[in-house]
Order: sequence, then C-alpha cells, then structure tokens
Amino acid sequence: MPRRPDNSWEDLLREAGCEEKVIAHCRAVQDVALGYGARNDLVRIDLVSEGAMLHDIGRGMTHTILHAQQGADYLRAHGISEDVARIVECHTGAGLTVDECTLLRLSPRDCMPHTTEEKIVTHADNLIEGKRRVIIEESIASAIHLPRKVRRRMYHLARDVELLCS
Repeated sequence: MPRRPDNSWEDLLREAGCEEKVIAHCRAVQDVALGYGARNDLVRIDLVSEGAMLHDIGRGMTHTILHAQQGADYLRAHGISEDVARIVECHTGAGLTVDECTLLRLSPRDCMPHTTEEKIVTHADNLIEGKRRVIIEESIASAIHLPRKVRRRMYHLARDVELLCS
C-alpha cells in the first residue's frame, strides 16, 4: 500500500473504532519514536512513523493484551504492509515469545521485536502513558500485569534502543 499522510492514518484508526484518546496516545508515541529514528541513519523513518501511528489500532477492538495481535490482523486484512503489521504485533511490553503468547491465551506467534524499527516503536510506546512521557523505570513498574521476564526485557530493550540511536 502506498504511503499515506499522517491524517489518513488517523482516519484509519477512527475507522477501526479507536477513540480520540488512543489517537492522541499514538501521536505522542510517534513523536518519541521519530526522535529516536532521526538519530540513526539506517532507520526507515517512514516505517517508524507509520508503525508508531498505528501501533494501537487494535484498541478499537479490545483494550486487552490481545489488541496487538488483533491490530496486526486488521492491518493485514486491509492491505497494510507486513512491516507495519509486525510493528503493531510486537509492541507490547518488549514483545512476547510464542510460549508467552500461549500462556496469555493469545495466538501462539513470535511477537518479539527484531528490527530496529520494531524496537524503536516498542520502546517509544513504553515511554508514553496516555500522552505523558515517563521514564522507563516508571513504565516497567506500571507493567506489573506482565511476566517478570517481560518487564526485564523492557529494561534491556530501552538500553538497546538508546545505544542504537545515540
């Protein structure tokens, strides 16, 4: 699918049923993600922008942890690139392994961020609560519902993104 302007991505979020507060959150995540992406010449900045704007599209369907997989499936069904769908699928915490997905009663998929763009958007999402920027330690503390090893991965992901984009 050709690149769309950001307001068109917002229209897609609305079509998926996302509330304005979700869209505002996506804008805030996009701002942070673009800041990281701009610091690494190898990053596909258009992919970071689109993935960050659409990372919570699944919130139009559910506000559970299932939103990442449902959002990715929604994008695939609407012809959005697999690269963007993967960002959406992998953005929860610091990603989820196939086994963790199974334990959480999700589809057993590899939902771990592997590419730099996936990592940047995931980390940026961890730094935004609502529209407010937080430090990674605060984000990890508020993710108590996630398994301990996922929270530990959040910390390591933060460190990795900071190094990749310094």
